[in-house]
Amino acid sequence: MDTIASLFSFITWPVSWVIVQFHKVYGAIFGPDTGWAWGLSIVSLVILIRICLIPLFVKQIKATRAMQTLQPEMKKIQERYKNDRQRQSEEMMKLYKESGTNPLSSCLPILAQSPFFFALYHVLAAIASGKKIGVIDAGLLESARNAHIFGAPLAAKFFSSESQVSALHASLTDVRVVTAIMIVLMSASQFYTQRQLMTKNVDTTVKTPFMQQQKMLMYVFPIMFAVLGVNFPVGVLIYWLTTNVWTMGQQMYVIHNNPTPGSKAQAAYLERLTKHVTQHGKIRRRSEKAIVKAIVAKGRDRNEFERKFVNALNKAGLAAQADGTVTKSAAQAATQSEDGAAAGTATATATAPRRQQPKRQSKSQRQSGTTKAGDSPSLEKSDAPQDAPPAAAKQPQKPGSGTRSKAQSGQRKGGPQRPKSPSKK
Repeated sequence: MDTIASLFSFITWPVSWVIVQFHKVYGAIFGPDTGWAWGLSIVSLVILIRICLIPLFVKQIKATRAMQTLQPEMKKIQERYKNDRQRQSEEMMKLYKESGTNPLSSCLPILAQSPFFFALYHVLAAIASGKKIGVIDAGLLESARNAHIFGAPLAAKFFSSESQVSALHASLTDVRVVTAIMIVLMSASQFYTQRQLMTKNVDTTVKTPFMQQQKMLMYVFPIMFAVLGVNFPVGVLIYWLTTNVWTMGQQMYVIHNNPTPGSKAQAAYLERLTKHVTQHGKIRRRSEKAIVKAIVAKGRDRNEFERKFVNALNKAGLAAQADGTVTKSAAQAATQSEDGAAAGTATATATAPRRQQPKRQSKSQRQSGTTKAGDSPSLEKSDAPQDAPPAAAKQPQKPGSGTRSKAQSGQRKGGPQRPKSPSKK
């Protein structure tokens, strides 16, 4: 470890300078020789480095998702050219070039912070051996050697000897208890970060070897950190525990707000987004608009959760637009206009005066042709024809016309039938 750390000795000066600047701030609050002043200086160094690495972390997310998308194509290439390694590598590089994917992008945050990690290790090792390094002079060196975190010096290790620990004014038991707790927390945070990535933020619709690799790393990384952690000073354990906790929180934020398509996290995210959009009828944030825009652009290539989201919006009378916004659908607007027209017709019908129906006359009144006072004239037809001539002008009836007159006056047609004409002999 010392040999590797010496390779990054060129960066020990800026790392020590940053630590000293933070120590001035925390030393004014907690005291310059306290473990809190030096420990919080290391924590602040980690936070500053991780903030600067956020753009690389974004690239790592994009590269990881691109690699997950390419896994089926990569598997086909491996099966097609399994006997020709050179052709297989050429096809892989061609696939990466066409898709604009760089496999090393997923390792950028780890590679970028490795120099700072080893530089900090080099600084703490120099403090443990009593050597000045970077901007840490004799006074700061003595202050750092006397700083303890819960009784453990910053430069002590789990396997430090009794004499080394005594020189730092501490007990070996305190050192091993503190370092063991930090190693367990460091490994547990690493395991939880990988586990939530595997269980929540992996596309479950595609089964690829990439998932098996991630599952293996979920168990390998915590064991590796536990083995290496016994050789780290307490200050380096503080650094590594802080960066693991930062990574865990950063991963939780990404899973909650920008999940991988096809994962369980995306199903939960789209369910929350559906409830908000159906209640308020709009998209809140720019990140949500970007996700909706990507879903609309996919068209028929949407996964199960994305189709469910679009269908839920359609049922609510909403439609997702190409720019990521949500508006009322044309069918919903037409339904509302029809409902408004129907409501206006019903209101006009209810407010219009009802037509008063005339009273029905009795049979005797209809036969006599007279009405009582206050009664409206009957609208029914009278029994006698209206165009009948007066009685004085009646013509003599022809034979057989009585039956027709009785039928016209409304009498029953129950008379004798018309006699048949005599047959010719």
